[in-house]
Amino acid sequence: MSDIGWDIGGVHLKAARAESGRIVDAVQIAAPLRAGLDPLVKAFGQAKARMGPAGRHLVTMTAELADTFTSRAEGVQRIAALAAHELGDVALLYAGRAGFVPIAQAGAHIVDIASANWHASAALVAQRSEQALFIDMGSTTTDIVPVAGGQVIARGYTDAERLAAGELVYTGLVRGFVMATASRAPFDGAWTTLVNENFANMGDVHRILGSLPEGADQMGTADGREKTVAASCARLARMIGRDAADGNAATWEKLASWFAEAQLRAIVDGAMLVASAAQVSRNAPIVGAGIGAGIGASVVAEVARRMGSKFIAFETLLDVVPEARDAASHCAPAAALALLASSIPMPLVEKATIN
Repeated sequence: MSDIGWDIGGVHLKAARAESGRIVDAVQIAAPLRAGLDPLVKAFGQAKARMGPAGRHLVTMTAELADTFTSRAEGVQRIAALAAHELGDVALLYAGRAGFVPIAQAGAHIVDIASANWHASAALVAQRSEQALFIDMGSTTTDIVPVAGGQVIARGYTDAERLAAGELVYTGLVRGFVMATASRAPFDGAWTTLVNENFANMGDVHRILGSLPEGADQMGTADGREKTVAASCARLARMIGRDAADGNAATWEKLASWFAEAQLRAIVDGAMLVASAAQVSRNAPIVGAGIGAGIGASVVAEVARRMGSKFIAFETLLDVVPEARDAASHCAPAAALALLASSIPMPLVEKATIN
């Protein structure tokens, strides 16, 4: 049996294919929805050509938050309709705590379906780890989810609830705004207030530091210019009202290091807040996924080190072909759905096919 998991985000479409319980491929494709659904349709075409046919398609989303839609409810229903058109009758929606539901029932499960991709990843971690703090750092946000007793024990479920609980931190390795990461920065021995303009993003910061994974930055830059270290330095300099010529490579590396540290502290603060409320042992490992959690040097691995926790890479919990290991982590919700598909009761699959 082959299953494909789909994670439809506001700027990326992610897909992962499982064959007999093993992830054999995963891919992330840029699909910014701010101007409409056409980019998503195009991305589906590319992804389907790569992923091939499947017995089941499992879909989750966060794209309902895109500016294209006037409300989350409208977003869920329009994305569900598009998924049905692109994937056919064997597609099911992941409704988190409500399980899998036929696409035709999307309107009855708006709250459960909206932005439930984090729950899919955490549910798979809960199947394979008795307790853990699961951290998925993507391009835009970071999810922090406690697992205990083989169950997801998050305090929040909706975005609003998760923001309040510290379980959703709005910072990502690529798309996080530098101006939202800190209010000031050290430069030339003094504190300087930041310019509140989107002159640079965290992708620039990590590019300067050499910590940006290959292929992770699929969006355009803040100024529309190239993705080089020199161009990133120029963009970062604008954040403190300066030009790149006002410093040298070491100057801008130091400034980038400050912003990377500020981002890391925000995630550590969130992780400690979540851990303080959850029934998770202090010795529980941190399971890391996403583009900020590759094996070895990574943001999530550093969070684990600072908290005195063992770091476990999400992909090591999976049966996955070696060449797809990194992609499976980057596309964790999609990979999780492809593997969770084996738990779907057959009557539900048959009902979905009829609809």
